Amino acid sequence: MSKSIMNPALINQLADRAAGLDVAGGNARLKEIVRRLTRDLMVAIDDLDISMDEFWAGVAYVTAAGQSNELGLIVPGIAVEHYLDLRLDEAERLAGLANGTQRTIEGPLYVAGAPLSKGSARLDDGSDDGEVLFVQGRVTGIDGKPVEGAIVDVWHANTMGNYSHFDPTQPAFNLRRRIETLADGTYSFRTIMPAGYGCPPGSASRQLMEGLGRHAERPAHVHFFVTAPGYRKLTTQINIEGDQYLHTDFAFGTREGLIPAVRRVSDAAEIHARGLNKPFAVIDFDFSIAPEAQGVVGTEVSRPRAAA
Repeated sequence: MSKSIMNPALINQLADRAAGLDVAGGNARLKEIVRRLTRDLMVAIDDLDISMDEFWAGVAYVTAAGQSNELGLIVPGIAVEHYLDLRLDEAERLAGLANGTQRTIEGPLYVAGAPLSKGSARLDDGSDDGEVLFVQGRVTGIDGKPVEGAIVDVWHANTMGNYSHFDPTQPAFNLRRRIETLADGTYSFRTIMPAGYGCPPGSASRQLMEGLGRHAERPAHVHFFVTAPGYRKLTTQINIEGDQYLHTDFAFGTREGLIPAVRRVSDAAEIHARGLNKPFAVIDFDFSIAPEAQGVVGTEVSRPRAAA
């Protein structure tokens, strides 16, 4: 129930002054954004009767989350990163752009500069005795024609749900590669079946999810950037079917078009042909990317990312 007690005119006046609208200079776009967000925060404090204790607890929470570098988990956890994807989808639809492969969240665990291979690659270093997984497919334009020279940038967690670079027990760029497609648009890689992961125990992100009555787990998934000259960058991931958190991903990363079938292979001849001595899994997944277009918001997002 609203407990508003403040005069809206006073709130507007304070927000205007806070954003520097009463003085010359500064960045006009920054002023516009700060004014709106400041006003909306003041209105929320008034409408929800947020106490001083609650407000400063929130400030302390955001400060601690920033210090522990968890904002990259909290943003998807409160659906904002997914909302940005949905908004970009709608902008493309309104611009008349045909849809290719669905996009979904990047998440906070990408590392730039992974080794580049032509056509195929092995992602794992052989030290993790998880289920062997082969992923293969094609990159095409939305017209169905193969895209030669596209870069499929792939990264995922190990069987413990940990990512190299952020997990010091793994070698650099373990489970991370860039693969250049062949003339027929094909790519392939060998890796291990990833596990999902959750927000760290006791972390700010997990505390928030638990406070909301939600779990803080992600299903097993594999991330991708797909890029090619003249095409819009695709940021997406595939989720592993059958995972218990597949449809309740705390980060809102699951989309129905991104759940490919997993084929388990136990035939001895196929195992031998792959040079293995145990059953393995196969996922077939094709990417369809849209041509670059003038006057439409770009898909190359500038945001803080780790670098080796």
